[in-house]
Amino acid sequence: MQAIVTGATSGIGRAIALALHGAGYEVIAFGRQKDALAELQALGLKTRAVDLSDRAALAAALDGLAADVLVNNAGMMPRMAPFCDLSDDEIDQAVAVNLGSVLAMTRAVAPGMRARGQGHIFFTGSTAGHAPFANLSVYCATKAAVGGFAQALRLDMAPHGVRVTEIVAGRVETSLYKDLLPEAARAAMYAGNSAVQPHDVASMLTAVLALPQYVDVARFDILPTHQATATGAQKKDK
Repeated sequence: MQAIVTGATSGIGRAIALALHGAGYEVIAFGRQKDALAELQALGLKTRAVDLSDRAALAAALDGLAADVLVNNAGMMPRMAPFCDLSDDEIDQAVAVNLGSVLAMTRAVAPGMRARGQGHIFFTGSTAGHAPFANLSVYCATKAAVGGFAQALRLDMAPHGVRVTEIVAGRVETSLYKDLLPEAARAAMYAGNSAVQPHDVASMLTAVLALPQYVDVARFDILPTHQATATGAQKKDK
């Protein structure tokens, strides 16, 4: 069985790729960080260094592959700023990476799944796609689009035995904010075991994947227990 994971060089994508490899899948890890891909290859995974927005390169990378599982995980966080202060290039890049590449990868892989009558497609979404956040308007828009696409695709693919699941992730401790927030701010975000870990998301994905074929989990929300503190609830002292 083959599984394709995009954005597999760090964070959630890397954890999912390793979890699927451990579950016996032949994993093809897509990413752009060659050193990180080399590390995965040393662990027994296959890799593809490709820019997903390059349709010709993507087609070449997928040649000969018949994926049973596709994890659309690649994404980026644009600069955190009011929408009016973002440049056209910043907006275009976020849309291209977070939505355009997802559509391109799915368009390349889904027809084969439909023809074979089996497969499972996952999308790494975000709570930002289902609730508003200041200074994240474009990110919210792209993740909302991914969520809408995932749910509509599920209806398209269901008659053909292909399952589709949206992963709605809350605060996960990754490098997503590495270039956007100071180190002290990032440390505060993740202090006191207040964030989901990438391997937690991977565990949920493999659990969903292992369910019987007649069960399709449309989406699962995975959040820190105390994410409610962001809206005023007080964390209990121990």
